[in-house]
Amino acid sequence: MGQRSFANPELLPGTLYLLILRTLRGGPLHGYAIAKRIKEASEEGLEIEDGSLYPALNRMLVKGWLAAEWGISENNRKARFYRLTQEGRKQLAQETDDFDRMVRAIQNVLRTA
Repeated sequence: MGQRSFANPELLPGTLYLLILRTLRGGPLHGYAIAKRIKEASEEGLEIEDGSLYPALNRMLVKGWLAAEWGISENNRKARFYRLTQEGRKQLAQETDDFDRMVRAIQNVLRTA
């Protein structure tokens, strides 16, 4: 039986931000590489579409969680590379805590329902 892939991982509030922040913890990446890394890390279970990814990246830039600069991608194309700021690292810790609390709460409901 094939593994189900979720086209939009915003199953819980903040999930997309959390995935992006966590992915960028390893260093700067351009948008396509972020989506690819999330897909690979999730064993093909999560697929971030451009229509979700780039608006989220722009919101995160405005919030100060990311910084961006233009560079050249691995296939010699101009690309915008995103990196975590200090504020983004703080937000990653907060998003991780919030997500863990939400998952525990959902698990509690599933156990008692």
